Amino acid sequence: MESQRQLKVAKLIQKDLSDIFQKEMKEVFGNAFVTITHAKVSPDLSVATIYLSFILTNDPQGLLAQIEDNYKKIRMALANKVRHQMRVVPELRFFIDNSAEEATRIAKLIDALVIPKLNNDEDDEAKVVKMS
Repeated sequence: MESQRQLKVAKLIQKDLSDIFQKEMKEVFGNAFVTITHAKVSPDLSVATIYLSFILTNDPQGLLAQIEDNYKKIRMALANKVRHQMRVVPELRFFIDNSAEEATRIAKLIDALVIPKLNNDEDDEAKVVKMS
């Protein structure tokens, strides 16, 4: 379980990285819309795991590669934003969050299920007739 401090730092990093991706790094990603779905911080606050979701892109892996190519620039921008709240900026690790796509896939599988009805309807009708 994450401590209060980890949760606060993760929330701060998520908010500030969102601002960086939406405002300062917008020209790097073109039309793609980068969203940070979740951030987790290690207990010693040295590593932050960032889960990203991409909209308006056909190549999420390519976009992730662009983010990793601009790692130093992103971390420096984050350091400038959190310099008064944190002493050390954690190492950032970026991953693609596929939870929305996975939820859609599971919903489609559930919708495609064919569940046959039981033939107990006749027994239920017989009970209703006998009770009347």
